[in-house]
Amino acid sequence: MSADRLLIGCAAMLTGASLTAIALSSARVEAATIIEDWARVRPEPAPELKPVTIDTKNTALLVMDLVKGSCNEERRPRCIASIPVIAKLMNEARAAGAAVINTVAGSSKAADILPDVAPKFGEVVLSGTVADKFVRTDLEKMLKDRSITTVITVGTAAQGAVLYTASEAAFRGFRVIVPVDGASSESLYAEQAVAWLLTHAPGVAQHVTLTRADIVKF
Repeated sequence: MSADRLLIGCAAMLTGASLTAIALSSARVEAATIIEDWARVRPEPAPELKPVTIDTKNTALLVMDLVKGSCNEERRPRCIASIPVIAKLMNEARAAGAAVINTVAGSSKAADILPDVAPKFGEVVLSGTVADKFVRTDLEKMLKDRSITTVITVGTAAQGAVLYTASEAAFRGFRVIVPVDGASSESLYAEQAVAWLLTHAPGVAQHVTLTRADIVKF
């Protein structure tokens, strides 16, 4: 083989190797997981909060897990800040004749619920619940027996009880109202993520309305 041909062959091999390296490098960039790309993520535009008028005959207010062990200044100060908002919403719902249902998770008892949002005589308390309040309870039957078609979900944690119960209610065909000032967490990021998911998740978003307690009218 002549020297010229040898040089041409080597150049072609080097070019091919370079292209392969570039392709592999591009593939690695494209295949980066969300963990590698975490710092590059920018928040989506905030969802719109919409005013809501409630038909009290077919609406239930679900007040979830507002107990001393999870709603306190040390663990979730934003939960403590939400208590006056939720208490006012509960009193408005009661005055209008809407059903009010409390839940407590795990080993918590009704007596552990913070006094300002404690159930009144005759109101239901679902105990021993998990994040999704439809699991291991008769919640769906209870709602349907009362001809409830709309649920308002408030409580803590936003990324637990509110997200999973609101989503499951949507999957089961209920209209879901979520006042964001009544859904608290340990962090702003968690609350933001929940608001985004509830307004974008397939099968959920079309049934969920994000609102604020002071623009909910009974």
